Amino acid sequence: MRQKPTVLAREIVASSRLFCVEELQLRFSNGVERTYERLVGRGAGYGAVMIVAMRDAQHALLVEEYCGGTDDYQLSLPKGLIEPGEDVLQAANRELKEEAGFGARQLEHLGELSLSPGYMSQKIQVVLARDLYEERLPGDEPEPMRVDQVNLSELSTLIQHPLFSEGRALAALYLARDLLTERGEFRP
Repeated sequence: MRQKPTVLAREIVASSRLFCVEELQLRFSNGVERTYERLVGRGAGYGAVMIVAMRDAQHALLVEEYCGGTDDYQLSLPKGLIEPGEDVLQAANRELKEEAGFGARQLEHLGELSLSPGYMSQKIQVVLARDLYEERLPGDEPEPMRVDQVNLSELSTLIQHPLFSEGRALAALYLARDLLTERGEFRP
């Protein structure tokens, strides 16, 4: 197993309302020194959740929302921050109600994903939600989200959809599909 680099110095070099840019001065085990920058969250950092909500045995819900990073509307999975006092599954059910108008009677933690581990510290917890029922909670979204769906047997073509580009969401959908297939609960 490799030895992690030694941190020689650490400094916040820029910050905004949501993020900080942290500069790390590192020395690797072979003596090479490098400066790395990474985006880190501000505040307590309770984490985030992304939900693969199964409408039925074949279809997962997608929501459409405006995304500042791409300056466009995008389809993705419901997701959001874990609030103080919530565990991953409680946060997933709340976010699902806020963004898609559904709650889930069955929730299962599938794993953790990062977006860009070379440059970002943030990770997201992936939750599978099943046995859905209609329930809407008020959320912090600036406008209502349109709800759509995707057939798990058509994931390989989802990336061609003009409103879909989020790699974490695609990975989460494949994780859910593979698990459900392995259990015999999904048949393409």
